[in-house]
Amino acid sequence: MALTCTDILTQTPHGLCCPMGGFHIDPVRPVARALITHGHSDHARAGHGAVLATRETLRIMAARYGADFAGSSEAAALGEERRIGEVTVRFVPAGHVLGSAQIVIEAGGCRIVVSGDYKREADPTCRPFELVPCDVFITEATFGLPVFRHPPAQDEIAKLLESVALFPERAHLVGVYALGKAQRVMALIRAAGHDAPIYLHGALEPLTALYKSEGIDLGDTPKATAAKKSELAGRIVLAPPSATQDLWSRRLPDPVTAFASGWMRVRARARQKGVELPLVISDHADWDDLCATIAETGAGEVWVTHGQEDALVHWCRTRGLAARPLHMLGYGDEEEEEERPGQDTVP
Repeated sequence: MALTCTDILTQTPHGLCCPMGGFHIDPVRPVARALITHGHSDHARAGHGAVLATRETLRIMAARYGADFAGSSEAAALGEERRIGEVTVRFVPAGHVLGSAQIVIEAGGCRIVVSGDYKREADPTCRPFELVPCDVFITEATFGLPVFRHPPAQDEIAKLLESVALFPERAHLVGVYALGKAQRVMALIRAAGHDAPIYLHGALEPLTALYKSEGIDLGDTPKATAAKKSELAGRIVLAPPSATQDLWSRRLPDPVTAFASGWMRVRARARQKGVELPLVISDHADWDDLCATIAETGAGEVWVTHGQEDALVHWCRTRGLAARPLHMLGYGDEEEEEERPGQDTVP
């Protein structure tokens, strides 16, 4: 009897499970064996018996949770096929953050791709998304509504630098997530020709150092608390989003508050957060790229998870694709949930 996709991958309270391989993908609870797509906290958790992920993701997990984050860990080389139980597995780039990967599972002539989080826009800090034709595509939908169409990131950086030039007496405080967004924003600023120091909140330092150790040039990134208040006039300061509104920000000269996130497309959300300069820079695919990716995979079946699921499922069904929402608990906007430090220390 021919295998079906649900023979290969099924949904459990712990997350997606491959019974034929004896593993889970990005499980939300400790399991015996976990395959991890990337290092954000709603996908990469500590406490599993064994973890298989890219070398960079393993480094990120160790930096966040300590060297003993799992009973054992093994690095997966991108593109390398390996046999796990009765299935073949390989990791391919997802373009989300450093080390992020889609997970491709094959058995009985059926190929399933689990996207994890992904984006199609170029990012100098990670490998670009690699399209994999498949039978079943399991896609994220963080920005799965037509209203979310992200502008080119370099255009948003140009807005930031224009404001810096316009207000040389003020610091520009940019809220960024510690993993991926902070480093991408720095790299984009450097690519735009801005070579002045970019000052960092202490919570951003460990992962920025990790990125630099991977050969990603982010320029001079001193600690903001080491500078005098007068030295920060006309400078760009990066901090976790929560720090832009707390006591920590008072050390800056009349700061222009910015926030780099795909959610800044919603102006009401920007106002609610007290953001003076919203920067629509996302590390997730927008509506157009979600739709284009689904079409380009050639998948006849689409599972949609953690995000605006229903709209994307409807879009798929109107095009004759079998589609369903997974409504999985424990996933979401990991970026907003993980950055809540109140002090200039490593959380």
